[in-house]
Amino acid sequence: MAYCILTIVTINTINKYDKIERKEQVMDHKYIIKGGHPLHGEVVIGGAKNAALGIIAGSLLTDDEVIIENLPDVRDTNVMLEALKEIGASVNRIDSHTVSINAANVEAVSIDDEYIRKIRASYYFIGALLGKYHKACVPLPGGCAIGSRPIDQHIKGFRALGTHIQIRNGCVQAGAGDGLHGAHIYLDVVSVGATINIMLAAVLAEGRTIIENVAKEPHIVDVANFLNSMGANIKGAGTDTIRIRGVKKLHGTTYAVIPDQIEAGTFMCAAAATRGDVLIRNVIPKHLESISAKLLEMGNTIIEYDEAVRVIGREVQRPTDIKTLPYPGFPTDMQPQMSVTLALAKGTSIVTESIFENRFKYVDELARMGSSIKVEGNVSIIDGVETFYGASVNALDLRAGAALVIAGLCAEGFTMVNEIGYIQRGYEHFEKKLQALGAAIELVEDRREAMKFRMRVG
Repeated sequence: MAYCILTIVTINTINKYDKIERKEQVMDHKYIIKGGHPLHGEVVIGGAKNAALGIIAGSLLTDDEVIIENLPDVRDTNVMLEALKEIGASVNRIDSHTVSINAANVEAVSIDDEYIRKIRASYYFIGALLGKYHKACVPLPGGCAIGSRPIDQHIKGFRALGTHIQIRNGCVQAGAGDGLHGAHIYLDVVSVGATINIMLAAVLAEGRTIIENVAKEPHIVDVANFLNSMGANIKGAGTDTIRIRGVKKLHGTTYAVIPDQIEAGTFMCAAAATRGDVLIRNVIPKHLESISAKLLEMGNTIIEYDEAVRVIGREVQRPTDIKTLPYPGFPTDMQPQMSVTLALAKGTSIVTESIFENRFKYVDELARMGSSIKVEGNVSIIDGVETFYGASVNALDLRAGAALVIAGLCAEGFTMVNEIGYIQRGYEHFEKKLQALGAAIELVEDRREAMKFRMRVG
């Protein structure tokens, strides 16, 4: 089998990535926050990043036009779109949250650049390219360093479908000279990424594919619904077993991404932690049930509407215990934000992290702000304190960064959150949405701008 040759980044390629490179420089920017302002008002939640990434990759599976609506304008989705352009797909922005993709003229099955290596979802291109072209060459994924996230279950699924895979020079080289064929696949561990990736590969495979012990997160269902809207035959998404009957061809579609469960949960925690009152719009309340349940246990008021949730933070909140689990359990991506909220409750809470072993790295940063948290293995023991105190802290990953912003909103004095490029990966205009709720927060480039902010807000 002839493997693809890695592309060399030319001057033209660099020019194509100018916009993303400028966004990358946000890594050097900071958030400066003056705490003590309870959040009040309404916020509109954007599209789910984790669903959008699989959907963008899935647009490769047809030669027809695909229009994606409610697309979050965040770094990870923009990197995925630029990678599509790089291999020859036509990508046109209709507006900031709508994009048109046509992959009829894709010229390469090799994706390799410094940007795509930095995001976890790069591996979705393996499944999509294998599904349509029966070969792919994609860098091993990057993303947040929150623990070991091997792709062995992805590889197991691809091999079962008839693919030969090697890993060379940091890239996954895959090919199925005789095409893909249906298979019975049992995932050894529940994996969101593997579930989506195998679905992407299997929809055009010959015959029937059954995937057992799959993930059930809302974005799994959303990617399956997207593929079905293109003519795929996928049943069982959202259950333990997904059944796929391969089809010959997929057609174009117009599809709206579901609301982001984690962005919504982040604002729910921010409202509770600041003792505020926030109506969070454009959500699916059922997706938020595990988060709502814990905030209710703490004594907060949660009011559900058809497409909105209102959170009213109680002045004195109770502790509670949390264990992260695959959906419909409490999401690991909400553990840092909820831990910050619990750190201001009256009493002791215990948080057990059962998904990622390095998810407590933010605890040392939070300690700079006066928290009392002790980590023992995969368990944190949180003794609530009356308040946080402003400090300079570093966002070590996406969700930890959002948690530190929430802490800054609650703290006495000023908090500087550094390395916010991680936050920009998954939250669109985070500071602007918080400002609209009454938060004193600003994106600054250097200490001089931070000092101006301090003088302005007192």
